Amino acid sequence: MAGKAVGAYLTISEVSEKLDVPSHVLRFWETKFNQLKPLKRGGGRRYYREADIDLLVRIRTLLYQDGFTIKGAQKALKTPDNAKEAPSVGSVGVSPEAGDDKASGAQKAATTSVQAESNSSFDELREALVRAASKIDALIAKQG
Repeated sequence: MAGKAVGAYLTISEVSEKLDVPSHVLRFWETKFNQLKPLKRGGGRRYYREADIDLLVRIRTLLYQDGFTIKGAQKALKTPDNAKEAPSVGSVGVSPEAGDDKASGAQKAATTSVQAESNSSFDELREALVRAASKIDALIAKQG
């Protein structure tokens, strides 16, 4: 890969290595995310542009780091907020249209309320998982 010029198209194996994601996963993501459309040449060979790679990085971040499901990542990528960066787990796609700097006060309040509720639910779920993990650890310790 060192011999390629900046902005050159990358093959699926090069992208797979660069992103540390198997090629079959990249092909699967292509079926699930309509925005991902690598250039295809004869024989079905895929060539990825910089924009494709940026999108793949956002998808990988949403799925692997932020813990989104495929459906959740699809929704997150469709929100206007997501034009440039991936949201955090607690974010919600209730926002003004892209370029609309004058969102109504009610819309802003609703967004804040939904985000607070989402964060609260997330915190409760996290606490339940921590309790469950500690019970599992205790059971493992008894058996060992």
